[in-house]
Amino acid sequence: MTVHATDDHPHGADRLCEAGDRVYSRAVRRGRVPREEAEAVPCLLELALLHPDPDDMDRMVPTAPQEVMTRLLRGVYDEASASQRRLGEAVAAVERYAGLGPQDPTSAAEGSAIRVLDGLSRIQAAMDEATEACTTEVLTVQPGGIRPEHELTEGLHRALALRGRGVRMRDLYTHVARHGQGLLNYLELMGGSVQARTLDEVIDRLILFDRTVAFIPANADRTLALELRHPALVEFLATAFDRLWRLAIPLTAPLPDTGIEGISHREQSIAALLAEGHQDAVIAERLGISVRTCRAHIARLSETLGAASRTQLGVRIAQVGLDGPTTGAAPLTLPDQGSRTVR
Repeated sequence: MTVHATDDHPHGADRLCEAGDRVYSRAVRRGRVPREEAEAVPCLLELALLHPDPDDMDRMVPTAPQEVMTRLLRGVYDEASASQRRLGEAVAAVERYAGLGPQDPTSAAEGSAIRVLDGLSRIQAAMDEATEACTTEVLTVQPGGIRPEHELTEGLHRALALRGRGVRMRDLYTHVARHGQGLLNYLELMGGSVQARTLDEVIDRLILFDRTVAFIPANADRTLALELRHPALVEFLATAFDRLWRLAIPLTAPLPDTGIEGISHREQSIAALLAEGHQDAVIAERLGISVRTCRAHIARLSETLGAASRTQLGVRIAQVGLDGPTTGAAPLTLPDQGSRTVR
């Protein structure tokens, strides 16, 4: 529905003014309202939310909310269609103008410094091309939790091809990935050609080939990706990887003790994120676990620290030093838990 707005009531049917909301709600409840009430709120007439009662011209009856919703959805669809058409026209214009420029190899190389890959097939093709050209090193960051078997299987052929050419590979995962048998099997199969380390949190997915080309996702569902060949961007990402790698723990090494009896390393990570004010869903996503698992850990954390509420839990976390990295300070007694100490 094309939404019009009056000068005095600049809004659409999806967000009525206070007076319009009051009169329209009353009309829906009662079935009709006096004409003088409707005339005091002209936006309802302008938006066709009220119309005369054919049985009593001094009364106004409301347009059914279901019909209003249908009109609104039709309007949204029309706007989306128009935006899609404009997008297509813009892309066509860019392609037309690009075709007018010089086609020498130098300009082509500059134009490919950042390339948008639209669709899984194009992403896969670009990755295969980079794999074939790679000669020395691959660096990857794999966020989320336990790697699904199908993802590991899909990437295995590339990894084996790289190993055959003596390419070194380093992978960063979250600590949760340690519990995936598929990852352990993959690393065993690859032997010493792949090194893996883990962190509480990692950045979004990143794949670097020979420190000359990088791939990063460009949307949430990873159906769009960016292929980066600009030297400054690639070097920045490689430096970020190297710094994370130095902080990470080898997959073959155990996670460090939290220093607090009854609190696991993962619960310590959750406590630090709780102290920063993050909600359960955000914490779960950053650590690569489900929201349900996250809440179970929070419940155990509350029980261990003797906290009866989320507010009290925040206080306890700060009191025992779980709101930041462990520092190896002198033992602290847990509040109201005299038999437990921070080692």
